[in-house]
Amino acid sequence: MAVFEVCGGYSLCGDIEPQGAKNEALQILCAVLLTPQEVKVSNIPEIVDVMELVELLRRMGVKVEKLGPGEYSFRADDIDLNYLLTEDYRKRASRLRGSVMIIGPLLARFGVGYLPVPGGDKIGRRRLDTHFIGFHKLGATFNFDIADGFFAVEGKDMKGTYMLLDEASVTGTANIIMAAVLTEGTTTIYNAACEPYIQQLCKMLNRMGAKISGIASNLLTIEGVEALGGTTHRMLPDMIEVGSFIGLAAMTASDITIKNVSYDNLGIIPAQFARMGIALEQKGDDIHIPRQEHYQIDTFLDGSIMNISDAPWPGLTPDLLSVFLVVATQANGSVLIHQKMFESRLFFVDKLIDMGAQIILCDPHRATVIGHDRKVQLRGTTMSSPDIRAGVALLIAAMSAEGKSRIQNVEQIDRGYQNIDGRLNALGARITRIED
Repeated sequence: MAVFEVCGGYSLCGDIEPQGAKNEALQILCAVLLTPQEVKVSNIPEIVDVMELVELLRRMGVKVEKLGPGEYSFRADDIDLNYLLTEDYRKRASRLRGSVMIIGPLLARFGVGYLPVPGGDKIGRRRLDTHFIGFHKLGATFNFDIADGFFAVEGKDMKGTYMLLDEASVTGTANIIMAAVLTEGTTTIYNAACEPYIQQLCKMLNRMGAKISGIASNLLTIEGVEALGGTTHRMLPDMIEVGSFIGLAAMTASDITIKNVSYDNLGIIPAQFARMGIALEQKGDDIHIPRQEHYQIDTFLDGSIMNISDAPWPGLTPDLLSVFLVVATQANGSVLIHQKMFESRLFFVDKLIDMGAQIILCDPHRATVIGHDRKVQLRGTTMSSPDIRAGVALLIAAMSAEGKSRIQNVEQIDRGYQNIDGRLNALGARITRIED
């Protein structure tokens, strides 16, 4: 198990470029199963979760070739469906939350799909009902062995239909889209997620020959086609990493330029950081965050405490609330962080409290943060990374803290951030990776 040893209190300076989007990559890589033709994908983040999915596809029979840094070729012309029943498949797929999106393409192309209960962050209940209700509406049948933790889905004669999703699930929407593109008839998905990564998936599928309309809205119409062809695709930059770097710059009083952020696809993220009092400037497709000794949290028009909460796109992504929370600890003012989607994601705040942060955990979904305005620095401590996003929030806290911190279980951070210590050290951070 690796450990980060972090010497805090250093300001950073320089340019940094975000990696390709992790959440987009998990969808796009599953979509290569929809065609026997070659699909070339670039700007793939070479992080643990994505590389595990690439290896899983390879073991399923997908021919994978690395063409360059972050660039791969995939050809799914000889899929071994028997592998899906093996213990090796069960073991590998259960380690990865994104493996759930294998089922939609398998159903569409082969009429069957198998999946163990997928893994991922332990941030509360992450139900799969939306996925399987959608498959059922298309005509698929499924069995779930609770004792065995294994899903078996069959859909030999699926037909297009209308469905109203019970939640605007991003992975659920992606999975149903991929199941529907090769399904006979018209499928209409209402209350569909419309994040930029879903838009990217739909655009890629249309280039492959799919007929999807309503892209960027919550009402998608899919005309089923008989087959899809190959294409090329480039991932968007990771908006979560962009937000993490904005928060890091403010928290450490650094002067950082984030390069090539695809600003138009960041949605409300820059505006929400501005509400935290963080100065940032758009320069073309870059974001410059100047050194700031102080940042003042805004209030609502009636003077009441600012409330920052997650919401379906174009609202704020829940993956950034951990960063907003840690950044608020050194702001001037107070804020209520409301994590609506997951009931265990705020439980890392006890580690920040140990560092000297003033946080009241109101309940599993809400925390009130009273900022120190840098009058009191956080103090270094030893802590463990509970999940990807909390892990990077703790790293940001450690980099701003007085003294030395140790962050254990940094494999969690590695699941979502590629070479994060090396890239931040290039800007002046003091992070040492120790193999424990």
